[in-house]
Amino acid sequence: MTDQQHHQDLVERVRQAGLRPTRQRVALARLLFGHGSARHVTAEQLHSEAKAAAMPVSLATVYNALNQFTEAGLLREVVVEPGRSYFDTNTDPHHHFYFETSGQLQDIPAHEVELARTPEAPAGTHVDRVEVMIRVREDG
Repeated sequence: MTDQQHHQDLVERVRQAGLRPTRQRVALARLLFGHGSARHVTAEQLHSEAKAAAMPVSLATVYNALNQFTEAGLLREVVVEPGRSYFDTNTDPHHHFYFETSGQLQDIPAHEVELARTPEAPAGTHVDRVEVMIRVREDG
């Protein structure tokens, strides 16, 4: 695939998600989805990548784009603790290992986690999804 085709695919992906494909959104989409594999990034990490790629974008714009991509279904937000979120490019059902020392996330395929029972949802609601985060600490 040529760079121009890849750019057009990203423009179309953003457009199909219901968002206007602005230059900054498409540039951030290239950083997020251009690697071909699932990624877990914080807003700060993505902002650093944008700066390293000479993209003139503020941290506030990165946060706005990540939140818009999440609302549009292009990303999933994974909150690991209050005030610390990762944005996951894998939107399929799955779970995570969270490495507490390094702060890294690792996907766990959904079929590898079995729940015997979940509580009944409160009246007037339904369970949308169940996400399991297994916190691990490196030995040593």
